[in-house]
Amino acid sequence: MKKQPAADGIVIIKKYANRRLYNTETSSYITLEHLAAMTREGREFKVLDAKTDEDITHNVLTQIIMEEESRGETMLPVKFLRQLIAMYGDSMQAMVPGYLEASMDSFRRNHDQFKSAVEGAFANSPFAEIAKRNMAMFETATQAFATPGAAEPAAAEAPKPAATQDDEIAALRDELASLKDKVEKLSH
Repeated sequence: MKKQPAADGIVIIKKYANRRLYNTETSSYITLEHLAAMTREGREFKVLDAKTDEDITHNVLTQIIMEEESRGETMLPVKFLRQLIAMYGDSMQAMVPGYLEASMDSFRRNHDQFKSAVEGAFANSPFAEIAKRNMAMFETATQAFATPGAAEPAAAEAPKPAATQDDEIAALRDELASLKDKVEKLSH
């Protein structure tokens, strides 16, 4: 297959009649899971029907959502899905995509701001170090489950002397008390 240049950094994916997906950037066949990962990474792609060159990105993204929803915990509540279906054919149908896109953008911004605020609240505190250790353990566990045998267990940290642990606990208690005070002040 001939490598197809991407326009504006958009990766072109060809979908064949046998339902296989071909990434023209890497010259390799991929799966819907690959496209989901690309989406999470913020990579832009366009899926074209290999025979007609029709843009079928919307259909493929919908298929990815359906597969994600069928894997366990759903993100789209039944009430929302019913309301969405009811909007098809409604005079307001043309406005729904823009509204949903703006709502999701707003949600994403609020999420990022909240995440930054939480990270800022715990910066330079004993909580920050604990959070880093917890994230490292979580990432190791995630890798172990994703590809069994691929992740090597991290070397166990040497236990800290009792005095250091007591100091950390005291510092955590002080920080927690300080945070409680801040929350109380904000709620009044």
